[in-house]
This record gives sequence, structure tokens and C-alpha cells, in this order.
Amino acid sequence: MLKFLGFVILVLAFGAGFSWLAERPGDLTIVWQGQQIEMSVMVAVTLIVALIAVIMFIWWLIRTIWTSPRSINRYFRARKRDRGYQALSTGLIAASAGDAATARKMNARAKGLLSADQEPLIHLLEAQANLIEGRNDEARRKFEQMAEDPETRELGLRGLYLEAKRLGADEAATQYAERAVEKAPHLPWAAEATLEAKMRLGLFDDSLKLLEQYRLSGAIGKDEANRKKAVLLTARAAAALDGNPKAAGDDAQHALRLEPSLIPAGIVAAKALYREGNLRKASAVLERLWKAAPHPDVATSYVHAQGSLTSDERLRRAIKLETAQPEAYEALYAVAAAAFDIRDFRTARDKAEAAARLDMRESVFLLLADIEEEETGDQARVRHWMSMARRAPQDPAWIADGFVSQVWLPLSPVTGRIDAFEWRKLERQAGTAIEHEPLTAEVAFLSLPPVNTPRPAAPTPEIHVFGEPEPSPKPIKTEPAPEPASAVNPIAKDAPEKTSARPTGRPAKPAQDEDESKSWAAVEPFFGRPPDDPGVKAPAAPATEDSKTRLKLF
Repeated sequence: MLKFLGFVILVLAFGAGFSWLAERPGDLTIVWQGQQIEMSVMVAVTLIVALIAVIMFIWWLIRTIWTSPRSINRYFRARKRDRGYQALSTGLIAASAGDAATARKMNARAKGLLSADQEPLIHLLEAQANLIEGRNDEARRKFEQMAEDPETRELGLRGLYLEAKRLGADEAATQYAERAVEKAPHLPWAAEATLEAKMRLGLFDDSLKLLEQYRLSGAIGKDEANRKKAVLLTARAAAALDGNPKAAGDDAQHALRLEPSLIPAGIVAAKALYREGNLRKASAVLERLWKAAPHPDVATSYVHAQGSLTSDERLRRAIKLETAQPEAYEALYAVAAAAFDIRDFRTARDKAEAAARLDMRESVFLLLADIEEEETGDQARVRHWMSMARRAPQDPAWIADGFVSQVWLPLSPVTGRIDAFEWRKLERQAGTAIEHEPLTAEVAFLSLPPVNTPRPAAPTPEIHVFGEPEPSPKPIKTEPAPEPASAVNPIAKDAPEKTSARPTGRPAKPAQDEDESKSWAAVEPFFGRPPDDPGVKAPAAPATEDSKTRLKLF
């Protein structure tokens, strides 16, 4: 655009000049070697301009002829380079698509058209072709050659790192990443791999320094850097919690300032303050987290505190959580569990049922089953709650790359990623729940069977004196069903008369007891057998010859 404007301005200037000369006519006389030449001024200016143009053309023609060999050589060299780059581009596309034959063919053509020293991508194409063809050793050697060249060092180290990860050589992969991050800390793959390796080894100080270099390089944003730093500080605080609670508390509170929503940092900070005996400050930290987002780990840490609280104190702290978040499932469940610990079954049942109506989860139905077992002992109702627990969704947990953990971890045990764990609900596996009928409050509570019988009292254990042998268990007595009135019982007919005493400890009345024993024998038992306690037997009669062969029932 500027060239065009310049050309237009130049043409206008020439036109204006010639117009100015045309408006001011005049004659020009030149005397040269006795010759007198007369002409107008316009003709003289025109001749001068034409002479300059001829001189410029002659100069351009001479220059073109003089430099033509070099220009022709440069033309053919550029055409060859273009063909080489076209072959290189086609080869890289074929290598990415997995076409080993085309990649190898284009690599050979690119080598013939380009110089490998001038174009490092030829080495990359050759290494990619070797990888596709399964010649991993040759590819690794090519990557090592590239790693020695300052121009292709990062590219070669990246290839060596990926090969080491593919072979499962994590230590070698870490070394390649560390070499790359020394020269280029802005490389995301190298910085992430080095951070993960140092975190696995527990080198938290080195990890924080590397993260700071990574942030200063501009390859990571401020918010992401603060999040990762908070995770690293939380991990260091958790590791130092047992040995140095003061330092652990400082790191955890620093992490909370960087990332206020990081629940594990708040829990570690509260545990450190509990160990220092600062119950009020620890409770304040957990209360702030609870108001932001109710979490069962926060509720557990808040309710149990140092672990030395009584059951009543734990219930009061759980009720305080419910007051702050009355519509939270975690608050209702915490109150129900605390009430169950002190055997306040009414409160525990009310809060558990309210939590179940708020959110159907496995844990609340299991708690209801425990309450039912302890309060009523009704097995039908216990089985009902267990069935509801089987059908209900599982409770949320810390999940990273398909790995489920009940506690938060800074690294994923599957991939090693930092800050990979997320608190979310688990998905039921196929076939483990009834999918045709969704679980609702009506299904859970309206189908609850009524209480049939109260829970029987526990039997009183027998007390034995220490050192004495325990008595042998009494054999179970089985008695035949009573015969009809018309049947004749020879054993009862021939047996001597006996007197029995009532099991109340009162003085025995022989006549009355004899009548009652007859009535006991005449009445058919409710469960098809005589009562377990027939009464106290009378002293046995002296043995006779006939009684030696008779059967003794008692």
C-alpha cells in the first residue's frame, strides 16, 4: 500500500513539474565546439529525463547479466528446498497417521533434498518412523543424538522421557525430565513430571522451589500456581503433623489463605491446633469451612475434636453444626451418629430419617439398621433398612483416575498427577442395585414393616468363681407328646406316686400338687411338648426288682 502511494505521489510530482514548465515557456541555447544548439526548455527537460531513464535501464541490464548465474543457482536451490520441505511435511503427517511405509519413503526423499544438519525435523521424522515400525532401540539412539544437540535438546529429551514411561522406567523418565527442566523450566511436561517425582519422594521444599520457577517462567497462571502450592503445603503439613504440629499448622493455614476451599488443608490445620491444645481456634477454622461447604470430614473432625470429649459433648457439637447448616445431609447424619453413641435412639432415628429424606445414601440406611438392631431388635425392620442401603447410592468419596480413597491424597496413585482427587459420588456397578424401580422416600419409609415384638432382654450370665471348673452344659430334655385319655401308659401306671413342689419356693402341698401334676399331664402343651420345668421331683422310692428295668424320665 505504501509503495502504491509513493508511486502515485511521484507521478503527480512529475505532472505538476511539466505543467509548471509548460506555463512558463522559454528557449535554451547551447554552444559546444562551435556548434550552436537552440531548443525550448520543455524539450531540454524531456531529453534529460529520457537520458536518466536510459542510463538506469542499461545499469539494470548489465547487473542482471552479471548476477544471472547466481540467481539461477538460487532459484534451483529454493525449488529443491521447497520440494524437500514438502516431502518432510508429508512424512510427518504420515508418521502421525501411522503410515510407516510413506513416512520412511518421505524421510529418504527429504534427506536427498535437504541437509540433516540444517533441518532437525529430519531426525524427528526418522525417529517417528522407527517407533511406528517397532524399532524402539534405533528410535532411542536417534533421540539421544538429538538430546546432545542444543537446537534439538528438548525434543530429544521429550522422546526419551516418553520411551522411558512406556517401558515403565519411572526413574529414568524422571532423570530426563529433570535434565529438561534445568534448561527450560517453562516446559509443562518436564515441570509436572519433576514435581510429581519430588512429591513422591517427600522432597516438599524442592517441589516448592521448582513450582516457583515454573510460575516465574509464565507457563502457568497465577490461580493454578496458587492451587498447586496450596496442595504442596498441605502435603508437607500432613507429613509433619506428628513430629512438628506448629510447623504443620503454619503450612496448612498458609495453604488455606491461598485456596480457602481446600478442605484437607483446613482439617490438617485443625488437627495441628488440637494437638497444641488450642480448641477454640481449631473449631473456628472448621466452622469457616463448614459454612462454606458442609463436608463429612469436617463434621468428623469438629465433633470428635481432640478425641477426649464425652458423648454428650460430641452431641452438643454436632447440634451446633446442624444449627449452622440445618438443611445439610452431613449435619443431620452427624447428629444422628452422635445421638446413637449415647443411645438416644429417638433423636438418632429422627435425624437419620430426616437425612434419608434429604438425600438417599448408603450410610444413613446402615445407621438406621444399627438403630433398629439396638432399639427393637426387629430383624424384619433391620433387613428392610439393609435392603434400602443396598439400593441407595454409595456415599461420596475421594476419587482420582478411577481410584477410590476414603482420605485425601496429594498425588494420584495411578498416574501420579498432583491434585487429582475430587470429592464426588460413586457410581453403582451394573447388577448391584435395582435399576427398574428408583429409590424414593415413599419406597423407603412406607414399606417399612411395623414393630412386632420388643427386643428380648439379654440373658443374665452365670457367675463362676475363678479357679473352679465350669459346669458342663445341661442336656436338652425331650418329652413325648401326651397320649389320649383312652390310651394306657404302662410306665405311668406302674410308677410310684410322686409329690411335686411349685417353682415359687412356697411349702409343698402334696394333695394339691398331685392334682396339679395330673392337670399338667392332661393339658396339651402350646408348642406340642410339655413345659421345660415340670417342678421339683419328690424323693425317689427304694429300688425294687421291678423298678430296675423301668425307664426313668426325670
